[in-house]
Amino acid sequence: MSEAIFNLDAEIRTDLGKGASRRLRRADKVPAILYGAGKEPVSLTLDHNKVNQAQDFEAFYSHVLTLNIEGKKVEALVKDIQRHPYKPKLTHLDFLRVDAKQAVTTHVPLHFINEEKAKAIKLEGGHAEHHMADVEIQCLPHDLPEYIEVDLLNVEMGQTLHLSDLVLPKGTSLTELAKGEDHDLAVVTIKAAKGPAVEDEETAADDGEEEAKTEE
Repeated sequence: MSEAIFNLDAEIRTDLGKGASRRLRRADKVPAILYGAGKEPVSLTLDHNKVNQAQDFEAFYSHVLTLNIEGKKVEALVKDIQRHPYKPKLTHLDFLRVDAKQAVTTHVPLHFINEEKAKAIKLEGGHAEHHMADVEIQCLPHDLPEYIEVDLLNVEMGQTLHLSDLVLPKGTSLTELAKGEDHDLAVVTIKAAKGPAVEDEETAADDGEEEAKTEE
């Protein structure tokens, strides 16, 4: 993966307002704002096409980026991207400044591995029902993972993995678990496939109900 997607050139934007933003977009620029770390927010302008290419990579959303702002390098995370409702266009970005000594809170994707090798799926005909695609974590910037793996190899039929079952990188914690035991949410469940016998029984039951209603 090219490091270019983690390094973006930006200019300070002084011409603000909806009209100015529309002019920027017509010039293939995208407006943005940089905030956080106890500093004043700064309005920015970036090259739309470069950002659009970079955001195609999953790591773009969970990696510490370097913004080159008129010769000054600033580390930041993507906190929000607004898109045009039907055109392949970005309309605005929010960046959060990163302080190497301060923990950050952000979402990282889950990568489900060994799904096709799991006995419950490969041999017993089960399927994995994913309850979430990413998790919110807290850690120092240098500990930030691009993703967290969820290994399904030894998960049994009917078993559910919860947040507390995830193997987290060193220095990383889940913000949801910090709220209490009742926030130990389900991540993935391996369920048995719905077989023909079950479907036939349900169909027969439905037919019986219809016959009963007809007799009445």
